[in-house]
Amino acid sequence: MEFPRYHKDIVSDLMGGKFILASDQKFTSLKENQDFYNKFFKESFGYELEIKTDYGFILSYETGEQLSRDICLFFAILSYELDKDGKNFLEEIQYAEFEHEKVDEYFENSAYAELISNNNQLKTGESRRDFVRTLARRNITERNGDLKFSFTPAYKVFVDFAADFAKGKLQNEVEF
Repeated sequence: MEFPRYHKDIVSDLMGGKFILASDQKFTSLKENQDFYNKFFKESFGYELEIKTDYGFILSYETGEQLSRDICLFFAILSYELDKDGKNFLEEIQYAEFEHEKVDEYFENSAYAELISNNNQLKTGESRRDFVRTLARRNITERNGDLKFSFTPAYKVFVDFAADFAKGKLQNEVEF
């Protein structure tokens, strides 16, 4: 059987929880073979393939992983703190470069200190740096040296999720 170009890498990346970004040559193959991959992931694993204009990923509604929850918490706290600082969250996340030191300052002085202290991925500056490295491995952030990072277009999945959640669209689909 002949598979699309980059098939093994595409499956490996997506099954490993990575987003495939439009800037990656694998994205073109994924998009050109969308019908094949829709069927492949649905029949093989029961996963839904989502392809947006600037990224692709797979989605399972039957997962026990906690990373998505932690990412949503990270975005929620960061957006709250940026807003409190008079900054437009969406503009910042889309265009700005973040310094770990400034993010640490936001989290250490947050009104959500109890929530942060109970989350192993977010509770210390070092754990947040490890968390950002995890996000980089998933193509959600891009490391800009050791001290800075920026977000890739994949951030939109979590912002869209939060917006849907806030609007009550996910009430019957999501249990925490």
